[in-house]
Amino acid sequence: MSAGDRIKNAADKLVGKAKETVGKVTDNEELVAEGKADQVEGHVKDAAEDVKDAGRNVKDAFEK
Repeated sequence: MSAGDRIKNAADKLVGKAKETVGKVTDNEELVAEGKADQVEGHVKDAAEDVKDAGRNVKDAFEK
């Protein structure tokens, strides 16, 4: 995974946490849900990139 992808995913999670917090403070359930969804999206992207990296590592191991 590139550093840029990790930074973007971390930013998605951070923005999501901020939305969730603001939603809780303002009693806005829609914003809370949107924030949680943003956080999940960031985690899912991280997991997908981890799977890709693992696949590349396996491929590299067999090519040697």
